[in-house]
Amino acid sequence: MKNFNHRFLFFIAGVSAMGGLLFGYDWVVIGGAKPFYEQYFGIADSAYLQGWAMACALLGCLGGATLSGMMSEKYGRKRLLLGAAALFFVSSMITGAAGSFTLFVMARLMGGVGIGIASNLSPMYIAEISPTHMRGRLVSLNQLTIVIGILAAQVANWQIAEPVAAGSTGMDILNSWNGQMGWRWMFWAVCVPSFLFFLLTIFIPESPRWLAIRNKEDKAREILSRIGGEEYAKAELKQIHDAEQSFPEAGGLKQLFHPRMWNVLTIGVVLAVLQQWCGINVIFNYAQEIFAAAGYGLSDVLFNIVVTGLANMIFTLLAMYTVDRLGRRALMLMGSGGLTGIFAVMGILYHFSVTGWPLLLLVVIAIGCYAMSLAPVTWVILSEIYPTKIRGAAMAVATFALWSACFILTYTFPLLNKGLGASGTFWLYGFICLSGFLFIRKRLPETKSKSLEELEKELVK
Repeated sequence: MKNFNHRFLFFIAGVSAMGGLLFGYDWVVIGGAKPFYEQYFGIADSAYLQGWAMACALLGCLGGATLSGMMSEKYGRKRLLLGAAALFFVSSMITGAAGSFTLFVMARLMGGVGIGIASNLSPMYIAEISPTHMRGRLVSLNQLTIVIGILAAQVANWQIAEPVAAGSTGMDILNSWNGQMGWRWMFWAVCVPSFLFFLLTIFIPESPRWLAIRNKEDKAREILSRIGGEEYAKAELKQIHDAEQSFPEAGGLKQLFHPRMWNVLTIGVVLAVLQQWCGINVIFNYAQEIFAAAGYGLSDVLFNIVVTGLANMIFTLLAMYTVDRLGRRALMLMGSGGLTGIFAVMGILYHFSVTGWPLLLLVVIAIGCYAMSLAPVTWVILSEIYPTKIRGAAMAVATFALWSACFILTYTFPLLNKGLGASGTFWLYGFICLSGFLFIRKRLPETKSKSLEELEKELVK
């Protein structure tokens, strides 16, 4: 039972995690393109349209998350991943070719649907094919690819954009190569990995747990045997069927919102919202404003974004090493508590108009803290706490909550930044992190070293 086919496991987990890579790239690329497409579409003086351009994809995420929940229960995980890959490819082509703001928004909405599907299904699929002792590490692989996608977008934006002279006006930017073509290539760059994701997904198997509960035991046994051998397949199928006996009801909305599910639904929704409202993601989407407030020019901003991306990747790798050792609960407490303190200090620095490297250092520390805790571990927990029969639908609820929170966060940051200032905004995020810390300490159990079926029996009562 210890002779696992690691090459096969990492292949199928890695292919599924490409959804995370495209999710990360598509989500962050707009931050680097922002100064240029705003001039092209003439929205640089409209806070409302700026917020809409940044947040519209998140509405697509809500639709994609909702759609993927029920459809993945009916049609399986693999087909939906193929659909997400196709959406990423088409939306990136149209976004880069958009000649009007309306078409730009429509393409971003389409890409958002792909993000919603991938963000829901990739970690769930990986959790369902992973042996218990490797589940945290393999699900965290999805977060690593998200981070690689973020870093790829940041590097692409930095390298594609031609240097912007100090003191350049909006008209200078509009008439430059950046303002006419550069921002388009930032979006087109994702077409190649999108096509590769679609192609490779054809060769990965369906989730064996989904097959087992759909009475396709022979196919499930074949896949599980390839992962860990005949004895492993037999043991896993026994656990699946034992859990099914303790949760015999058919899946669906009625069972999803049954009182016995309230505990895990509450935990999932609160953690999903906390992952967004902790505030880190505004650093990626609004890097220009945040670093400008810290005294940096536009060209320096693009370089600083790459620095934050490298920190993000390094600490995500650290999370992959620790998530199956230290445990999920410990890392979540560390992350929420650490960000509380960091944001308190950042608010003080902004309040007293401190600029330059001290703020950049704090931003990097905050990203590092988030990258090894709330960012990957939230997805690990969400992928493992729900019963198999309704995991797709339950994940959709949590993912819907996550993207709703992300939409609110992204749309309100310019308003909060204007009304409260940078200091007040980060103090608010710090208060949210403190509230999350208290919730985690009281309500979140440890999930490491437990099979999905053991967690199902423990959490759903």
